[in-house]
Amino acid sequence: MASPGKKAFPLRIDPALWAEVERLAAQELRSANAQVEFLLREALVRRGIKLKAPPPRGGRDPDEA
Repeated sequence: MASPGKKAFPLRIDPALWAEVERLAAQELRSANAQVEFLLREALVRRGIKLKAPPPRGGRDPDEA
């Protein structure tokens, strides 16, 4: 089930590519889902697209007062 505030969607992905995502996720102590999100954010940064930082896990958005 998706976390509150997150968009859930099905993803069709090559099994070999998914295996590499899972391998990286394990090395970096992330879930495969978090690894996909990390890689997408990293790719956007390389293209010059800036996003707001994700809120801390289990906490409030630090910009909210």
